[in-house]
Amino acid sequence: MLFIALRQMSARKKQTILTLLGIILGATAYIVISGIMLGLREYLIDQLVNNDAHIRISSQVKIIGEKDLDQVLFHSKEIPFWSVPPSGRRDTEQIENQAGWQKKVASDPEVEASSPQLQIKVIYRRGKIAEAGRIIGVKPEFQAKVARINENIIQGDFLEIKESGNKLVIGEGLRLLLGARISDTVYISTGKSEPIPFKIAASFQMGNKAIDETTAFANLGDVQSLNQAPNRISDIAVRLKDVSKATFKAREWAESGDVKVQSWEDVNATFISLFKMQDAIRYALVGTILLVAGFGIYNILNIVIGQKRREIAILRSIGYEANDILKIFLIQGLILGVAGGVLGMFLGNLICRRLEHVSFSNPLMQTKSGMMMVSFAPSIYFQAFLLAFIATLIASIFPARSASKLSPIEIIRGE
Repeated sequence: MLFIALRQMSARKKQTILTLLGIILGATAYIVISGIMLGLREYLIDQLVNNDAHIRISSQVKIIGEKDLDQVLFHSKEIPFWSVPPSGRRDTEQIENQAGWQKKVASDPEVEASSPQLQIKVIYRRGKIAEAGRIIGVKPEFQAKVARINENIIQGDFLEIKESGNKLVIGEGLRLLLGARISDTVYISTGKSEPIPFKIAASFQMGNKAIDETTAFANLGDVQSLNQAPNRISDIAVRLKDVSKATFKAREWAESGDVKVQSWEDVNATFISLFKMQDAIRYALVGTILLVAGFGIYNILNIVIGQKRREIAILRSIGYEANDILKIFLIQGLILGVAGGVLGMFLGNLICRRLEHVSFSNPLMQTKSGMMMVSFAPSIYFQAFLLAFIATLIASIFPARSASKLSPIEIIRGE
């Protein structure tokens, strides 16, 4: 049956080649599109997971209303009448029972490391240049275990801020915006008091402009003094031993107290939704290409069946069963599917290897290599082959069944 299938395919070389090209195109398109999309995804997830906390514990926004003021001003002894009901929020944010939370996190066996932080919005000034941003007060020996900050240092040493002394580890983009160099002094203002000088001790580049152009790290005590908030922290950054448990652990902790607990997936929910949209677009695009290739196989096999009616009648008359005829045409489709899938995998890999060396620049994100991110995950190639194989199998079944149902007597009468 294999010989007969190959003989029929070789008899119509042009049609066979065109159909094969359609399958190759579908498999190649899937590999290239998936490689680029998943490469970008892997890069982004690597940045999100390794450059920040897996879980962030922060203070809840405290809304102030009538009951709060009644308790503070009147100790609930009198019931005042407010002509204009008071409303607002607490102007400072801090974690309630921060010592208890730090102890709870440190004692959890699933936690690898944690770091207390104080994040505040500030204005950086150098001469007449002013840039808005944020400063994060940390204990660098703990922060280095939570995030991959040491790997992103391009000048100086992150541990320079281990001791107090108003030293700064600044984002490289922010340093350039201020026109400053290492060892220069910049003035930082919170709006509550006079600007305070900080000396630039080191700079980092994470590959994300939103961070590199707005953020700097300093000693936790120095930032607390800058904000006139001794012993206050706004966040506890946590790194887990298994990042896949971040969402579950965040929900577990959120039930334990009056704090906001977010996993890295919660913080970056927009990116996660974009990834899902990418998958939908990818499958729709490649599905369309394979659908066209499938219709090509379907039409060609139908034409072949019409042209080979006499041969089918001869085969049936010499003892071939209906199932044998079915197998002959299914084999043709499967040969095209396997050959197209394998060649598509080879061509897709070749194109991805070339794309890997294409210069890539994104205004929001700069990779250290400056090259396009391409994934070579084996699952991509397996899925491409599987899709090509399934598409050709489905497209071959219907004409093959039609051929198997042809009666040799009816064919001879028709002839």
